[in-house]
Amino acid sequence: LPHSERARLLSKVADVLAARAKEFQDALVDEGGSWIGKTMFETGYSVGVYRAAAAAAYQVTGEILPSDHGKLSLVVREPLGVVSVISPWNFPLILSSRGFATALAVGNAIVLKPSEETPVAGGLLIAEILEEAGIPKGVFNVVTCSRNNVGEVGDELISNPAVRGISFTGSTAVGQQVAAKAGGLLKKCCVELGGKDALIVLDDADIEHAVNAATFGSFMHQGQICMSVERVIVHEAVADEFIAKFVANTKKLKVGNPREMANCIGPIINQKQLDKIREQVDDAVAKGAKVLCGGKHQGLFFEPTVLTNVTRDMKIMRDETFGPVAPVITVGSVDEAIDVANESEYGLSAGIITRN
Repeated sequence: LPHSERARLLSKVADVLAARAKEFQDALVDEGGSWIGKTMFETGYSVGVYRAAAAAAYQVTGEILPSDHGKLSLVVREPLGVVSVISPWNFPLILSSRGFATALAVGNAIVLKPSEETPVAGGLLIAEILEEAGIPKGVFNVVTCSRNNVGEVGDELISNPAVRGISFTGSTAVGQQVAAKAGGLLKKCCVELGGKDALIVLDDADIEHAVNAATFGSFMHQGQICMSVERVIVHEAVADEFIAKFVANTKKLKVGNPREMANCIGPIINQKQLDKIREQVDDAVAKGAKVLCGGKHQGLFFEPTVLTNVTRDMKIMRDETFGPVAPVITVGSVDEAIDVANESEYGLSAGIITRN
């Protein structure tokens, strides 16, 4: 199709998604345990993803290169062909959409494999939206599978000769395998992986702002976001005030049925993930960490938790947690704060609260 028609279709996708947002919101709660406020953000944001993709259809421009010999040298951009997209469960609508929308806009066919935890919100409902919007048959495809078949299906999505590009969002361990396989086949690959993101609060910080940032960053969607705050690094000059207010703020967060707006802390995605969170907290406590609030769970509902007296040798300070746990470590200088923040194999994002 010409670029203008692709742009029109993607604008139509955005319109249909906006009209059917409630269906996605229900699926995001039911499948992923998303708080209803988070689902409203996710659906609204995703509408914008498709509008941005529609605009991208107009940006596929070539170049005329300089020539030593008076020849006309052109760079022409063409679609890769087939792009496979492997998306995660935590923000399934946003991260599936972001994975394929622009690739679709510039003329590729898509094969999407949503997470086995969220196949409806991350895949099947999206297919319905695109079909209703008029995307031609066969251009957008969804493959679902059980946890037992993820490896086999994932390999096919990378190694199939028709596939020329792969978009993967998920864990670092799996992402390394995806990138290695794609590299061995000389295929384009885009990966967004895990994080152990640090929030640095310096001695000149606006403490109210810092507390609010730490609360939102640590506990939004139960901390199940690759860019969640997983380490809070606070200058000793403001540590007592920050910790007291942070704990008080955290205690206000209600745990329960995420369909109710008051309950901003919903369930952890599954038992395996809950066990990982609990094991990290237990390891920290065994090594001397102090639980200032939270630390307990009922079923899959893990209380928002603040830890102090944490040290660099604890798993909670090294490994990705992906849960509602905020370890707070105190430092004496900016240099020490940077030192602690950089002591991680992860490098996705970081925050600094300072007036300077």
